Amino acid sequence: MPAAAPDFLRLLNEHQPLLQRVARLYCADAEERQDLYQEIVLQLWRAWPQYRPGAAKISTWLYRVALNVAITDLRRRTRAPTPARFGGAAPPELPAPPPEGPDADDLAQLYCAIERLSQVEKAFVLLYLEERTYEEMADILGITQNNVRVKMHRVQEKLRQLLPLVA
Repeated sequence: MPAAAPDFLRLLNEHQPLLQRVARLYCADAEERQDLYQEIVLQLWRAWPQYRPGAAKISTWLYRVALNVAITDLRRRTRAPTPARFGGAAPPELPAPPPEGPDADDLAQLYCAIERLSQVEKAFVLLYLEERTYEEMADILGITQNNVRVKMHRVQEKLRQLLPLVA
């Protein structure tokens, strides 16, 4: 194992929940989510030698790689036709099982609304839910803070409109 491997594994263990949330946001299906998570880890490993501490916060770097992989994977999945099964009729898409707890219904509705957002809008929601500042969002997404504010406002309005539809 290269000398950098223990540092990478420590980083991966420390930030695994963040990476899982990115995968969850972009994949409702458990198998696809696991595949995406593995692809994110692979791309992080490949990019690890180029990461320079101090150039960007580690969480910023992780988000950039993870979101780029997730968006690329989503584009690939939407372009590639899925093989037809069951005599040519595609099975109906099943909703993701709701999480358990007192707010499970609200959270399930929120995820249904988020699934209707565009790839970029999902990235804004993820960063917002992760309580990232507008400054951090701008750095991660490569846009200005003012642009983040405008886009966040638009995404929030879109979610407000979508939430009554999924109830």
